[in-house]
Amino acid sequence: MPQRSLQLGEFLRSRRARLSPEDAGLVNYGGRRRVPGLRREELAQLAGVSVAYYTRLEQGQSQQASGPVLEALARALKLNDAERAHLHSLARWEPPSRRRARPERLRPGVRLVIESVGTVPALVYGRRTDVLAWNRMGHALLGSHLDFGAPDDPAKRPNLARMVFLDPHLRELYPDWKAKARDAVADLRVTASRYQDDPQLTELIGELTMKSPEFAALWNAHPVRTCAHHQRTYQHPLVGRMVLGDETMRLPDDEGQRFAVFTAEPGSPSEAALRLLADLVAEESQPRKAAEVQR
Repeated sequence: MPQRSLQLGEFLRSRRARLSPEDAGLVNYGGRRRVPGLRREELAQLAGVSVAYYTRLEQGQSQQASGPVLEALARALKLNDAERAHLHSLARWEPPSRRRARPERLRPGVRLVIESVGTVPALVYGRRTDVLAWNRMGHALLGSHLDFGAPDDPAKRPNLARMVFLDPHLRELYPDWKAKARDAVADLRVTASRYQDDPQLTELIGELTMKSPEFAALWNAHPVRTCAHHQRTYQHPLVGRMVLGDETMRLPDDEGQRFAVFTAEPGSPSEAALRLLADLVAEESQPRKAAEVQR
């Protein structure tokens, strides 16, 4: 049974379970319900499909569904835009590619862009959320306890999803860690539906499921979200609390790679804290540059 069909069934069950009869406009005549949310027959009725057909979709026994059926299910389940796109992605089953997933490499031009961004944190990460490069400020914000050069070694690259769930430093960095964790899983869910044939991505999800009960619970809840911008609060060990916005842009010539930049509101205490962090990074880099000149 194709993995995509299983994921489609999991997604449909998770969204059916969160929808009450009242939410769906159905009359609840009371009495104890054996399952949370809507029954299969109720959802099938709302979507205008047979119970048998919908059951096959949930059980992963049907590999494809037509566009009109998917739209009917999306309306019945009250999916948002990201969830609707995810539903279509899961339902459009295609044979997995026989080519091996190519190693992710950073183009020299992208590295130059990262290095030219000197006063605010910036980084590039791949489809599995491996950090492919970060500037000194990005390293100071997210990974100062790690080797700055780690992204250059594929075997040692920091992984953002792994750091969120398994690295105590990041748990302390995000005061609202639960929101960050949910966003990380929601993004990884979308990625997993796009890259079914990436064994390293599958291994990452398996590792996090085994090592982090929080990840396992969130993964089973099947959150789906694609958002290119956030505003988060950071509790940095050197400069204290900062509220930073991050803008994430996809690199169209590098499949799955994203470029993220972090900024603060002009004139805010957070901007002052970010400038202080930049000063600390500059002070730290001066002895290193002097040593490089002497070589």
